[in-house]
Amino acid sequence: MKNFVLHILLLYGILAGCSRIQEDERLIYVKPVAVSRKILIEDFTGQRCVNCPNASDEILRLQELYGEDALIVVSIHSGPLGFYTNSHFLGLSTNTGDIYYTHWGVEYLPIGMVNRSKLLSHSAWNAQIRDELQQKASVDIHVATELEGDKLRIRTEVRGIDGDTNGKLQLWLVEDSITAFQLMPDGTRCDDYIHRHVFRTAINGTWGEDINMKEGEQIIKEHNDVMLADEWDPSLCGSICV
Repeated sequence: MKNFVLHILLLYGILAGCSRIQEDERLIYVKPVAVSRKILIEDFTGQRCVNCPNASDEILRLQELYGEDALIVVSIHSGPLGFYTNSHFLGLSTNTGDIYYTHWGVEYLPIGMVNRSKLLSHSAWNAQIRDELQQKASVDIHVATELEGDKLRIRTEVRGIDGDTNGKLQLWLVEDSITAFQLMPDGTRCDDYIHRHVFRTAINGTWGEDINMKEGEQIIKEHNDVMLADEWDPSLCGSICV
């Protein structure tokens, strides 16, 4: 599906066969092949935040610098400067986004996390991205989505590639290129602002599912009949694993 981004955070491995050799030599472990590390940017933002467009501009710059495939971006509209839909304007805040805002101790916007290291202003994201790219990926994740009408089916394959992994698998639905108002740095209101990578909902619960796996192990998760809200444009939606 076009621009339907599914963020996930987890594992991948490799299968080994055995040939006709001595019984005590049959099991030969082959370490999984390393994969390119992906970087997650959780951008806490709000439509009533006059400085938040500056963070959005920085994200575009970082995507040009590192490539869109290397960066997984989620804009989480939340907090007092977020906005919920009313009878006059479209709002992009969600109850789940507000839960994340409170849980991570956000005190002002814009601010974000790079691979959930710590809260950083957007001017510090680039340095943190460089540090994170030096680390090895511990898991590899493949996600396949299928849309039938207003129902989404998601199949996630996770394999461990470097050491044992104990964590959470979070599946998020993100919608891109939403036109809605935004307060701008000069104090004006832009009614046709294009909002990118907008967090819509958590597919498998607010905090996801436990994932415990050994290096080389594979886990498959299937989430069927995920309902899309009427106001979401399926052609602009995607799933994200974190």
